[in-house]
Amino acid sequence: RLAGAQVAIINKVKLDAATLAALPDLKLIAVTATGTDVVDSAAAASHGISVRNVVGYGSVSVAEHVIMLLFALVRGLVPHRESVIDGTWENGKIFCVFASPVRDLTGMKLGLVGSGAIAQAVADRARALGLEVVFAGRRGAAPGPGKVAFEEVFATCDIISLHCPLTDETRNMLNAETLATMKPGALIINTARGALIDLDALEAALDAGPIAGAGLDVAPVEPPLPGSAILRLAKRPDVIVTPHSAWSSSAAIETLAAETSANIERFLAGQ
Repeated sequence: RLAGAQVAIINKVKLDAATLAALPDLKLIAVTATGTDVVDSAAAASHGISVRNVVGYGSVSVAEHVIMLLFALVRGLVPHRESVIDGTWENGKIFCVFASPVRDLTGMKLGLVGSGAIAQAVADRARALGLEVVFAGRRGAAPGPGKVAFEEVFATCDIISLHCPLTDETRNMLNAETLATMKPGALIINTARGALIDLDALEAALDAGPIAGAGLDVAPVEPPLPGSAILRLAKRPDVIVTPHSAWSSSAAIETLAAETSANIERFLAGQ
């Protein structure tokens, strides 16, 4: 379909070295997303193909989704809703149902892995709700200005929210080893990339501790394969899984389309 095309507008379509080599007319890849990991950037550069993405279009949408997941987890939204549907409330002996522990967000400590536009938008909203916010430095490295050591963030934060790209360094960042270092009762939010978390290790950590719950909007393979870990996790009362929808507010989609068009116009104008 790209044969003869000078501009490709893509989302979640992999353009590897072999594909790019077969497209001699291609000059621009306009990625309708922030992440460009679907494109072999080195191969694109070697063929003189520019790659343009759209940064920040979904900051508000994703940040609000993160806050939604946080509220739902700390307030026990899923088990309390289920207690109404399954008849527990109507058949109870007292006026309310204690379906799960209920906590307040105010006073909790939120650790953000990543410090881009989305992470900053989450931080602003979290501070407004009374949370203490810290940004994690790189694992195993001395923290830079405004950052706290990765290990300290994982050991002391009530909530860890991931907002970093998927690279060889960050793949399975949350694994059995790192999950074991987290504060007892901690929550995990991932609206970035599914492969940042070893989901089998997360499942084990939820069963044995210290993890108390998770909100996941992304999976290592999308759509997920039948029987995969993300689908098992979705059935748990302490996990909320949404289908990669955090980015998709109507305002974000309009911004994404406009910025993609602008990227192409600027490229065609030689900018």
